[in-house]
Amino acid sequence: MSCEILSPMELDGFLRLNRASLAEFQAALQRLAALPSIRCRLSDGREAAAGALYVVSSDAGTVICLAVERALRITDWNSPVPLWLRVLAGQVHIGESSAERDMQSGACHTDPGSLTLHLAAGTRLVMVIPSEGALTALGQAPRSVSGSTICCLIDRFILQARFFLDSEQTEAGTRQLISRLVELETTGQVRADLELPVLDRRVKRAIDRIRSEPDWQFDLPELASYAGASERNLYYLMKRETGMTPYRFYQRCKLVRVRRRLVDCTCEVPHISHYAADEGFSHLGRFAALYREHFGELPSETIQWRRSLLGKEVGRQAS
Repeated sequence: MSCEILSPMELDGFLRLNRASLAEFQAALQRLAALPSIRCRLSDGREAAAGALYVVSSDAGTVICLAVERALRITDWNSPVPLWLRVLAGQVHIGESSAERDMQSGACHTDPGSLTLHLAAGTRLVMVIPSEGALTALGQAPRSVSGSTICCLIDRFILQARFFLDSEQTEAGTRQLISRLVELETTGQVRADLELPVLDRRVKRAIDRIRSEPDWQFDLPELASYAGASERNLYYLMKRETGMTPYRFYQRCKLVRVRRRLVDCTCEVPHISHYAADEGFSHLGRFAALYREHFGELPSETIQWRRSLLGKEVGRQAS
């Protein structure tokens, strides 16, 4: 099995915080882990942006990607559940009750209990936090498992997350990841394909075109010509390899760009309709329905999530 270095941008549809202050970063981790004891500190002591958070949730647990711009220390993570950690980039020093270790890549499992993390500037760290209900199979002592296997399970999930069709598929994929990690801990093996998906080069060219050119207007014949395939073949290939049609992926990218603007929004009156219109969504009601189907929440709830971290309220929505 092979693993590769991934970017948190693969989780761009699940951005929760961007350019977050230290106070926002700490409040978000406290909420997501249900641990009000968690404390965060920037190593340089400055009041500056801590970084970004990408979050994928289900009833089985939560996957968080921390993308920190400055060195960050996280202490008092007194977890009642084990965690799985995957370092995508940078360096992490992990302090547990029984051991300490440094990681520059790879993955590991941590036991329940007190945890301290030191993230170097530019670090990208994925944390898988299972719910207590998802751990019923861990009644016995966990086995010693290969970090490379944990790596590949998490990496497969990250790559597949690019093409989740809607919030239901997102939750199902997250449950499956956590179920496989628990299976790995209890049996020492996992019944799953650990090879990372490799896209057909024509599909990859089409995807890169859609993602890299926000102003491009969807044109299937032009896209197929650019990718080096017939229209029918490109449609079939994308559907087979991603589960999405070319237009559905194009629409997803537009929704993701609106979400990024909503996450970044700091104005008192967020102009949701303006953001949607900029991406070609002319009917606000239809846009809101598509957004909710894809992300599992309304556009206003995306804004409210960040503001509620520090007890702020969302202003009146512009129509």
